[in-house]
Amino acid sequence: MLRYFSADYILPVSSDPIPDGVVVVNKEGTIVDLMDSESASAFADQTERFEGIIVPGFVNAHCHLELSHMKAQLPRGSGLPAFIRSVITRRDAGQAQILKAMEEYDQVMFNNGIVAAGDISNTGLSKFVKQKSKIYYYTFVELLGFDPQRAEAAFQRALDVKNELAPLPSSIVPHAPYSVSNELFQILKEYSSGRDNLISMHNQECAQENEFFISKSGDFIDFYKFLNQDISFFEAQFKTSLQTVLPLLPEKQKIMLVHNTFTDPEDIRFAGSSSREIFWCFCPNANLYIENRLPDIHLFQDSGLTMTIGTDSLASNEKLCILSEIKTIKEHFRELEFATLLKWATLNGAVFLGVQDRFGSIEKGKTPGLNLIKNVDEMEINAGSELIRLV
Repeated sequence: MLRYFSADYILPVSSDPIPDGVVVVNKEGTIVDLMDSESASAFADQTERFEGIIVPGFVNAHCHLELSHMKAQLPRGSGLPAFIRSVITRRDAGQAQILKAMEEYDQVMFNNGIVAAGDISNTGLSKFVKQKSKIYYYTFVELLGFDPQRAEAAFQRALDVKNELAPLPSSIVPHAPYSVSNELFQILKEYSSGRDNLISMHNQECAQENEFFISKSGDFIDFYKFLNQDISFFEAQFKTSLQTVLPLLPEKQKIMLVHNTFTDPEDIRFAGSSSREIFWCFCPNANLYIENRLPDIHLFQDSGLTMTIGTDSLASNEKLCILSEIKTIKEHFRELEFATLLKWATLNGAVFLGVQDRFGSIEKGKTPGLNLIKNVDEMEINAGSELIRLV
């Protein structure tokens, strides 16, 4: 059985918008055809017609499904070091509670038009949810270990989680520059050589991160005291965190840097001089929740970089909704066109995850999901725009 969907505009992402176009899908959700209004006139009686824009399903490039049970538990505006302390002290809960929250918000993400997600995990508990989910998940198993003497043990813990998640697609990744030792970066680099191991890393989410690397000062000193961790081995690097650790990352793996709230033009130029293939992920609602600040997206846009969009976790966000993230970006960067942001939220994320043959654009043979965005102004969204999942 075929279904014919039409709207004021279809935005395939990989090709030009189609006014009054029709997209045809089979019962498996595969795109069978994509027609302009003239070609589709013969199927008018079979067509479901909507007001608004039809777009492909969203790719949530960065989320933490494991933290779904922490919704509304942490205060806004605490700053990143204090936020991390709160997550560490409050994240523990019963397995049943954590699983229930993950199942609930996995369904919420699906209802919000998300078809694929890059998910951060520290345990294998999410495997049970992901195996049953309608969403495609690629799991990033985080490395945590700033103590160089514990690098081998830290990597083994991550490898154990990755093995526990098998056969689901996953890779081992550094959490952040301030939480991974040089020795642990080196082990990761050796592990990534000769195998597919997508890299995702939290980057420059707060000013204190750069301060710590430049001068070994600031709030992260107190953070390590909170962890009872001796950091006497660490010396000021006199350069930002990104400029310090990017050379330590694998050279032949795609890399996604997440947040980038305090990334400056010199950091962007430094990254651009690297041979690495870098994607830049924005999670604006989480940035406002934690630091009350957004990245200067103009810097990235003007540099012609490849951007993606994520939600981060419910510990730092009220929703797991990509349309909400796009609205926030539009509110603060009004000149950015929805079509541009849509590519960040669909095809770019799919390319990073390596699933662009299935998701990210409305093309024959793909199963990208279809979302209707209603209450729009021609091809632009506004604060009142809403999403209905069609497929």
